[in-house]
Amino acid sequence: MVDTLGASASTDDGSVKEQDRLLPIANVSRIMKQTLPTNAKISKEAKETMQECVSEFISFVTGEASEKCKKERRKTVNGDDVCWALAALGFDDYAGPLKRYLQRYRELEGDRVLNQEKAGNAEENDEPSLYRGSQPRN
Repeated sequence: MVDTLGASASTDDGSVKEQDRLLPIANVSRIMKQTLPTNAKISKEAKETMQECVSEFISFVTGEASEKCKKERRKTVNGDDVCWALAALGFDDYAGPLKRYLQRYRELEGDRVLNQEKAGNAEENDEPSLYRGSQPRN
C-alpha cells in the first residue's frame, strides 16, 4: 500500500501516529448519528470500528489514485482520479454518484468564481479613481 500521509504524520522511528492515521472519532460519530434514528445509541466500540474502516477505505482508494498519478507522472490527485480508483477497485456503485457530484461541484464552483469576478469588476468601477489614475468626479 502507498503511504498517503505526509511526513509530518510520522514519528521518529518512521511509524505513523494513530491520531494522524484515523479520521477524528467525533466526525465519524456525527456522520453515524445523522444516519440513525434520533433515539438510537452508538457504542464506543462501534464508533472505533467505523473509524478504522473509513480511514482504511480512504487510504485504500487514495493509494490506488496515487499509483495512477505516479504512472502518469503527475503529483496531484484530483477528483477524477478518485472516481477512477473507486471504479478500478470495484466500487462502481460509488464511482457513478461521485462523478455526478464532482461535475455538479465544478459547475457551482465555476459559477461562484464568475460571480466573484463580476463583483470584483463592479467594485473596480465604484472605487475612487485613485486606483485608476484619474481625478474623482464631482
